Amino acid sequence: MIDYKYICSEVCTLAKEVGNYLLHERTKLTELKVETKGIHDYVTEFDKESERRIVSRLQQLLPDAGFITEENTIQIANDKLSWIIDPLDGTTNFIHGFPVTAVSIALKENDEIVIGVVYELWNKECFYAYKGGEAYLDGKPIRTTSCQKLNDSLLATGFPFTNFSKLPQFMKYLEWSMQNTRGLRRLGSAATDLAYVACGRCDGFYEYNLKPYDVAAGAFIVQQAGGTNSDFSGGNNWLFGGEIVSANTALFPELLESIKRIFNEN
Repeated sequence: MIDYKYICSEVCTLAKEVGNYLLHERTKLTELKVETKGIHDYVTEFDKESERRIVSRLQQLLPDAGFITEENTIQIANDKLSWIIDPLDGTTNFIHGFPVTAVSIALKENDEIVIGVVYELWNKECFYAYKGGEAYLDGKPIRTTSCQKLNDSLLATGFPFTNFSKLPQFMKYLEWSMQNTRGLRRLGSAATDLAYVACGRCDGFYEYNLKPYDVAAGAFIVQQAGGTNSDFSGGNNWLFGGEIVSANTALFPELLESIKRIFNEN
């Protein structure tokens, strides 16, 4: 039997340590230490070292767990128990010194996320949740907003940067939402976007072309904070389906309906 609260506390400590390491090491960053994984997709030596540090500590916590990681520093499959890790969400921000970057760590047991930790390292804020508990920001319970109408909402999103297959629909929805919400924000870190939905800084979030490690921890924190997540079709495949809609429960139906209407157009 896993003690979710204890494991979550240990992961929070680990995420903070790794975040502090990243901020310290960033002063040594040069262009020579930046690798290109794909078009507009970058990795630094610090992403890889952060992931190695995280994996090493998590193996001590739960020796039998598998790993789903962004930088592939380890490959251990386990259908029953897996850590899902993004050691540096917002690498482009990190490279440029734009202060929105997070360490994201989640634990999946069977088919559900049971622990989620997002540490926003520039602000030194730790968002976390565990199965059977609430969602927290630095020890204080957090909740999603009570906003009920898109006209009253502030949304977050992420711009396409490698996959432009849905760019026409994305641009059309961007135009529509500019006219039908209070505004949109693009922070450059999906983990942070979701954490901000969980604590009420944004009312909703949507993005496509995402990976499990981008959303696992943040979406679980939203859920434990009283929010709702789905894919663009309203299904439950937001973890592996590459797209997510996340919002407080009252706003979610209208947000999802507007996304389905525009993104499903040919």
